[in-house]
Amino acid sequence: MAIERTLVIVKPDGVQRGLLGEILKRFERVGLKVVGMKFTWPDRELVGRHYTDDEKYLRGVGEKALKHAHEEGRSAKETPLEIGQRVREANMRYLSTGPVLVMALEGNTAIETVRTIIGGTNPLTADIGTIRGDLTNDDFSQADTEARAVRNLMHASSDPGEAAREIVLWFNDSELFEYQTVMDKVLHDPSWGA
Repeated sequence: MAIERTLVIVKPDGVQRGLLGEILKRFERVGLKVVGMKFTWPDRELVGRHYTDDEKYLRGVGEKALKHAHEEGRSAKETPLEIGQRVREANMRYLSTGPVLVMALEGNTAIETVRTIIGGTNPLTADIGTIRGDLTNDDFSQADTEARAVRNLMHASSDPGEAAREIVLWFNDSELFEYQTVMDKVLHDPSWGA
């Protein structure tokens, strides 16, 4: 068993559209446990630490954006690093534009499970049945045309290292809780039903 914790943020568009209950329900239904939750309006400093200014990360973001643009027949004059910096700035404006719901979720393979439930980063191509596929229809191309971040409702940690870094940015130890649920017993206790 790989019990993990992951960070999930319902971004300002999800809050403004009144989707908090629908989103939380999807995580709880699969057996993920909320171990921390807060409603906050993040300032630019926190958001700047969340969207790291690491050159390797920014270059990777830029390369993904270039690949997507190329697949759509569009070209870009910027370098991958310049694109990554532009995307970071747009994401920082977007995440700090209003209140967000921040959650630390725990469960078996929580990181992969959350990312599967949320769906692909580009809502236009996210699978039907996922949060992004069902609840929004924004698109990378439209966001680029309007020089803004794609309004894709959610953020979720991509791997255990990112989850650990992000959880301590958003929560202190006293805001994270250890407790047992019926789902812990039913899903993870090998003696259940024996």
